[in-house]
Amino acid sequence: MFKEKHFTNIAYTIIFKIYKMNKIFLALCICFSSFVSGMANPQLTSPDGNIKVMVKIENGIQYSVMLNGETIIKNAEIDLYFNGISQYSKTNKYTSSTKTVKNIVTPALSYKDSEIEDHCNMLRIDLKNNVSIEFRAYNEGIAYRFITHENGEVEVNEKADITFAGNYKMWASPISGFMDSFEVPYQQINISDLADTLNTYLPLLIENQHGNKILITEANIFDYPHMFLKFSGENRLKAVFPPFPLETEMIGDRSSKIVKGAEYIAKTNGKRTFPWRVMILTQHDAQLVESNMVYLLSGETKLENTEWIKPGRVSWEWWNASNLYGVDFKAGLNTDTYKYYIDFASKNGLEYIILDEGWSVSTTDLSKPNPSLDLKELIAYGNKKNVKIILWATWSTLNKQWFVLDSFKEWGVAGIKVDFMNRADQWMVNFYEKVAREAAQRELLVDFHGAFKPAGLRRAYPNVVSYEGVCGLEQNKWSKKITPEHDVTLPFIRMVCGPMDYTPGAMRNYHSQEFEYNFIRPASQGTRCHQLALFVVYESGIQMLADSPSNYEREQESTDFLASVPVTWDETRVLEAKVGEYLIVARRNGKKWYIGGLTNNIPREFILDLSFLRPGNLNVVIFQDGPNADRFAEDYTRREITLSKETKMKIKMEQGGGFVMSIE
Repeated sequence: MFKEKHFTNIAYTIIFKIYKMNKIFLALCICFSSFVSGMANPQLTSPDGNIKVMVKIENGIQYSVMLNGETIIKNAEIDLYFNGISQYSKTNKYTSSTKTVKNIVTPALSYKDSEIEDHCNMLRIDLKNNVSIEFRAYNEGIAYRFITHENGEVEVNEKADITFAGNYKMWASPISGFMDSFEVPYQQINISDLADTLNTYLPLLIENQHGNKILITEANIFDYPHMFLKFSGENRLKAVFPPFPLETEMIGDRSSKIVKGAEYIAKTNGKRTFPWRVMILTQHDAQLVESNMVYLLSGETKLENTEWIKPGRVSWEWWNASNLYGVDFKAGLNTDTYKYYIDFASKNGLEYIILDEGWSVSTTDLSKPNPSLDLKELIAYGNKKNVKIILWATWSTLNKQWFVLDSFKEWGVAGIKVDFMNRADQWMVNFYEKVAREAAQRELLVDFHGAFKPAGLRRAYPNVVSYEGVCGLEQNKWSKKITPEHDVTLPFIRMVCGPMDYTPGAMRNYHSQEFEYNFIRPASQGTRCHQLALFVVYESGIQMLADSPSNYEREQESTDFLASVPVTWDETRVLEAKVGEYLIVARRNGKKWYIGGLTNNIPREFILDLSFLRPGNLNVVIFQDGPNADRFAEDYTRREITLSKETKMKIKMEQGGGFVMSIE
């Protein structure tokens, strides 16, 4: 009996201990289960709660995006490959953490706002193989990037497949391959209409069935190629990249192509941050124009001193083919002509002139000026009149003659315009940075032409004051591409990435139905006020007055306004906006406001809300389409009026029209 009781007590004790152990185990299981399920679907919301990112790490890395409770991107797939091996850890072991960032960023040069709020929520996922993925959610969009910690150099490939919730409309720039000057007019097509043989470069704008916009681009690209997208099945776009160049071949004196590419897209340090993949998500078109996301996601400036960087306005001879008239000398690539451009710039308070192609003895030698002009005399003459000189160069010649930057500095040149890169592979991206760095060391400004979009370099090196990478006014010399609709589309797509050297300012203006291109005597589509408004609406660190000084001097009223418009701004507000249709932008420099408006080829009327202005009487100069601008595009009226912030002002724009106001 004793033995039986003793045995029973032992049995109960064992059973009780097992029960306790199981209870602890069960509790651990429950705890672990909630930990895994929580980590299996990390989520992130924007500060205002309107945008939500849901990440899933199961047999790969996927994310979905919701805007106002509706899915717009579902199960987008991302990965990095080092030396052919996926960086995704199939063990599903990872940790995650979140935090909020809120501070004020002050740009070295402000082309939109002198103070930018950087406010976002961050999610960091650390995989157990020393790979991290960082997501950020702003009120205006989301971004993600990879962070890796592998020692040594690695060969990289990347996966970024985006599946949308519908066959959305998009504004695409389709090209064959990867080589381009990045000046393709936007084509409005559905996702499924993009031929699978073509790539579209970024930025790319997409619109869902509710009119919400998704602008896809990238930021902080260093030692890495730019991303392109192509159609890849139902509602899906996949990332493709130019290959790492193993062999290249020159095309003439200025362009090149990759004739042999590697099986990878980059060869780089395995311990680094990779570019941000950016999606700006907006409910209102105005938010695209106001966005500073690309700038915020770009790296801090690498320059200790930026005081010497002086953006400004430029008189430029190439677009107008050096056409001067009413002068007593033969116009062309000569000293007298450029002195005239300097005189014009000085008289109107412009900071620079550009000597474009032809200033040097040849396009393949930048060390010697063309004997038809006296460059040193021109530089000295400009210095007396407070006008600096910027010199044009092909990238290929500069790459062979880096020493000329020392000469440019010694001569007193203010900057360089580097042209015809036409590639976006890793080598070329590194070339851009080398130009920016070498120029900064000699206190030279840089303007990139034949260029890809801004993607971070201008914040790291603020001496990079503008990029082309835009289908700009130069196209009017040989095509009819630059329509008023095109003009009112650019700010919502290309300009979201940063300043663009569109080169506005045509004084010969025609409506689209009567416009003819002319290489020697170019003109523009749209009204005179449309051209004036571009100087307020478009952002560029060097805003070029593209037309001939002779034409400007005959139109001094217009010229006086153009010469008054700053190129840096303290505050930007978008008053009215619809992609491809109309845009009204207000910008402040100090205490003075400028307002510029554009329309496509449909006449429009607006009542301006000026409540953002300061109290009291305000002196206003306004240029509007004239009473006959519907038939004669150059007709305009100029008025000086007094108004207040309570004024409700009616503005009418004719087809292809515009208006501008200065307020102080």
